[in-house]
Amino acid sequence: MSAAPVPSSDGIGIANLPNQKHKIVAKRGAHFTMMVVGESGLGKTTLVNTLFTTELSPAKNYNKRHYKQLDKLTEVEIIKAELEEKQFKVKLTVIDTPGFGDYVNNRDSWSPIVDFIDDQHEAYMRQEQQPQREEKTDLRVHACLYFIRPTGHTLKPLDIEIMKRLGTRVNLIPVVAKADTLTQNDLFLFKQRVREVIAAQGIRIYQPPVENDDEASAEHARMLTDAIPFSIIGSTEDVQTPDGRVVKGREYLWGVAEVENENHCDFRKLRSLLIRTHMLDLISTTEELHYENYRQQQMETRKFGEPKVKKVDNPKFKEEEEQLRKRFTEQVKAEEARFRQWEQHLIAERDRLNKDLEMAHGAIKSLEGELDNLQAGYGRGGSARR
Repeated sequence: MSAAPVPSSDGIGIANLPNQKHKIVAKRGAHFTMMVVGESGLGKTTLVNTLFTTELSPAKNYNKRHYKQLDKLTEVEIIKAELEEKQFKVKLTVIDTPGFGDYVNNRDSWSPIVDFIDDQHEAYMRQEQQPQREEKTDLRVHACLYFIRPTGHTLKPLDIEIMKRLGTRVNLIPVVAKADTLTQNDLFLFKQRVREVIAAQGIRIYQPPVENDDEASAEHARMLTDAIPFSIIGSTEDVQTPDGRVVKGREYLWGVAEVENENHCDFRKLRSLLIRTHMLDLISTTEELHYENYRQQQMETRKFGEPKVKKVDNPKFKEEEEQLRKRFTEQVKAEEARFRQWEQHLIAERDRLNKDLEMAHGAIKSLEGELDNLQAGYGRGGSARR
C-alpha cells in the first residue's frame, strides 16, 4: 500500500489567489467614471486637472456663460483619457455638467444629470440582456463630486434637492469649493452646518467602509468620514512659498494657500478617497448597490426585453408647456363663465315662459268658466220660455 503524498509546507496554493487577481487586474487595467456637479466658476475643471496632474479639460471662459440664458439647459459633457502609472493603466471618464445652477429659474435643472445617470444603468442593463456581451460600453458613474459654494451659511434649496436625487443613484461626495475664501473658523462652522443639513434631510452620501480587522485602514476611513464635506483648493499653477518651496497653490498678499497642505484644505484626503484607497470600493458599490437597485426596480415593473418608458416632458419645453397649460386653463374658465351666463339666461327665459304659460292656463280656465256660466244661463232662459 503506497503512502499518501505529504502536502508541501506552503499549502495547496489557495493563498496565492490574490496574486493571480493582481496579475489579471494589472493586465486588464481599470476604468473609472467620475461626475462633477455644481455651479459655474466653482473650480470643477481645475480640481479635476489637479487631481490627475494633467490637463484633461481646458479652462472655460465663464464670461460667455450668460449668452446661453435663453437655453436654460444643463448640459452633459464627457471627457475621456487614459492614465498610466507604473505600467498600470486606468481609462478615466470625467462627466461635466455645465449650465447647472446658472439661471434665475433653476427648477428641473437637475433632470439632465439624473436622466444621464439612469440612462447609463439602463444602457448597461440592455447590453447584459444581449446574446453577445464581449464588448460592453460602461459609463456608469462611480463617484459624483458635488461642489458647494462657500457661502459660509448653509446649503441652498437647490443643493438639497439635487443631492437627495443623486444620493440614491450614485456615490455622492460633497465638497466645499474654493475653501481658501473662508477663514479656518468659518470653514469649520460651515462644514458642520452642511453635515447637519445632510443628516436632517436624509441625504445619502458615500461613507468609506470601516474594516475592523485592519486598525490602520479603519482609522484612515474614520478620518475621511470626519472630513466630509471635503474643503478643496484647486490650482495647477506652481507658486513659491516664503520658505522657498515650490508647490501647487494660490498666491495671495498674506501668503500661499497650498493645495496639498492638509492644514489648508482636504485635497489630499479627497484624492486618497477617489484614487489611492477607495477607487475599487467606489466601483464595486456602484455595481453591487446602485446598479442592482436600478435593475431590480426596472425588472419589477417591466417585462424582459421591454424598452424603458421615456418621459414625455422635456425640461427645455417645460416653461412653454406651463404657459400653454395656463392659457388653456384661462380659456376653459372663460368658456365656463360664458356657459354659466348662458345657462342663467336660459333658466330666466324658462321661468318667464313658464310664468307666461301659467298665465295663459289661468286665462283659459277663466274663459272656460265664463263659457260654462253663459251656457248655464242660456239653458235656464230657454226652459222658462217654454
